[in-house]
Amino acid sequence: MRAIIIEAKDSGPRFTQSADEAALLGPADVPADGEGQVDLDVLFSSLNYKDAMALAGRGIARTFPLVPGIDIVGRVTASRAQSWREGDLVVLNGDGIGESRHGGFATRARVRPDALVRLPETISPARAAAIGTAGFTAMLAVLRLEDAGLLPGDGDVLVTGASGGAGSLAIALLAGRGFRVIASTGRPEENAGYLRGLGAAEIIDREVLGSEVGRPLQSARFAGAIDGVGSTTLANVLAQTRWGGTVAAYGLAQGHDLPTSVMPFILRGVTLAGVNSVDAPLPLRQRAWDALAEELDLDLLDSLTCTIGLSETIEAGERLLAGRSRGRVVVDVAG
Repeated sequence: MRAIIIEAKDSGPRFTQSADEAALLGPADVPADGEGQVDLDVLFSSLNYKDAMALAGRGIARTFPLVPGIDIVGRVTASRAQSWREGDLVVLNGDGIGESRHGGFATRARVRPDALVRLPETISPARAAAIGTAGFTAMLAVLRLEDAGLLPGDGDVLVTGASGGAGSLAIALLAGRGFRVIASTGRPEENAGYLRGLGAAEIIDREVLGSEVGRPLQSARFAGAIDGVGSTTLANVLAQTRWGGTVAAYGLAQGHDLPTSVMPFILRGVTLAGVNSVDAPLPLRQRAWDALAEELDLDLLDSLTCTIGLSETIEAGERLLAGRSRGRVVVDVAG
């Protein structure tokens, strides 16, 4: 048994290869009725910002002991649910794993069937992990803009937190649909080439939007936006969104506050559309993964992905929180 375990609220994560600890990790996810569970051999996971926070003890883990990791790509070994059979390749993003249920940083997992998506035939397990919650969230955000009626000819679309996993993939997906994308990043000189390679047409420093709160209504610049930052940045994005525009928000890296007023919503008809990848219902999960399989440039995905072993994940989480990581990090749990 290989796993990363957070044993208690105030303890740091620990990497183990002890078969004796399998019993510790097994029963925690079995509900009282014991029904509907699916057992998996985990093939790959990925390292997300939320995972890095969990590894650092920053309030993500809600139960102990816990295996972190909010993504799983695995093969079914046993199932009490009729929808899944032994040998099926599946993807699971969110649904409480890595927070209140054991997650993907282990060689085995027991999960609920209701959020599992069958791995698309055109996507390998490793690439599915590279997509992970980041790509899944990015596509959910793009679909929010699509459902709002936003078209490439409507004007520029902003992506904040652009060099992160979800931001990077949001740029690639939007550019692939023909949108002119503006990318906001904290290291514009360092990341400009990377972001332009993803399809960004223009790069701006995050301080332009995130340093201080401006007026509730500012010069209208964006037809829409995807925001992974929150707080002051989101307030200024809303203030600079054109009449009838939509801002899809999925993150709060800068903070969970929103220092604005109702003016963008009332006077410009701006829509703030929340994106929740954890609790997305199965039909929406399937829609997002179908779109990813059809639209995402897999060669581009490979170019922004690195792979690490499970034993390297704790240190990689520290680099991510320190802002020294960009793109996607796949965790090979057997490596």
